[in-house]
Amino acid sequence: MGEDDSRARIEALEIRLAEQEAALEELTCALLRQEQRVREHSETIERLELQLRALAPADGAPPAEEKPPHY
Repeated sequence: MGEDDSRARIEALEIRLAEQEAALEELTCALLRQEQRVREHSETIERLELQLRALAPADGAPPAEEKPPHY
């Protein structure tokens, strides 16, 4: 294997490494965005659960089934 072949292989490997680093950075950013969205959704769910509990009867019994006014 000649010196030119070795240089070409090293250059090709360096290019692949740079591409891999760029792809990794892109994936990291996407993961961070997804983590933020999951955190936001979890907070929303917690708020909705609190609101739902506030609407439920204090004794924990299910709301009575009332007939609609037209009956």
